[in-house]
Amino acid sequence: MQISNFAVADKPSIVDGQTVLSVHHWDDRLFSFRVTRPEGLRFRSGEFVMIGLLGENGKPILRAYSIASPFWDEELEFYSIKVPDGPLTSKLQNITVGDQVIVRTKPTGTLVLDALLPGRRLWMISTGTGVAPFASLARDPETYEKFEQVILTQTCRLNSELEYGAQLGENLVSDLLVGEEASAKFLRYATTTREESPRLGRITDLIESGKLFDDLGMPSFDPQYDRVMICGSMGLNLDMKEILEKRGFHEGANSQPGEYVIERAFVD
Repeated sequence: MQISNFAVADKPSIVDGQTVLSVHHWDDRLFSFRVTRPEGLRFRSGEFVMIGLLGENGKPILRAYSIASPFWDEELEFYSIKVPDGPLTSKLQNITVGDQVIVRTKPTGTLVLDALLPGRRLWMISTGTGVAPFASLARDPETYEKFEQVILTQTCRLNSELEYGAQLGENLVSDLLVGEEASAKFLRYATTTREESPRLGRITDLIESGKLFDDLGMPSFDPQYDRVMICGSMGLNLDMKEILEKRGFHEGANSQPGEYVIERAFVD
């Protein structure tokens, strides 16, 4: 997932470029790609880094992207929308294997386990490409060490926009590090808003009506047991904040863990 406002740097990053290893176009709006990992890059699952390409003037155009791969992966994965007139994505969507992508090595972000208090259930609520940081966390062994259940929700307009998350869920079962734990603890709940699918509706409506919890056979949000991570559109972020705080949840941060965290930097 990428940040809403792009930045143009005056000087190239210390890391001049990482090699594109693979590119997958999920539909006409979404694509993912993998690049080599900069030597010395250390990050926590769920964080983001600045990545980009050189512009026509020779200066790099950079945007913040969530790292979709877990901290232990030898490669970096990113998941992006395609914006035809976007300063970066209009070019980034055309990358091919062997191309170079700038990756800066200062990760940051609030969607990290350190920002949450201990709990029983971890809810990862996403819309669109907001699923990217959760793809990282879902493949992190620490996630399953800390929580008895891990639930990923993803809401998109169309079924094709859910494919990345669907493949994530399928691949977790055979993951060498977390496969056994994920098979027992991980659940995925996907909904669409503009196309017929097994589950229809905005996730916030399904939470408010109680249908989400009925479908999963779980109790409603309880700040004593549940921890929530949120990444998606500004509308989702604001609505979820209101829903949770009405139920007694407090927002967490790296400096002061709480019952929920939200990635304020990103929008779909």
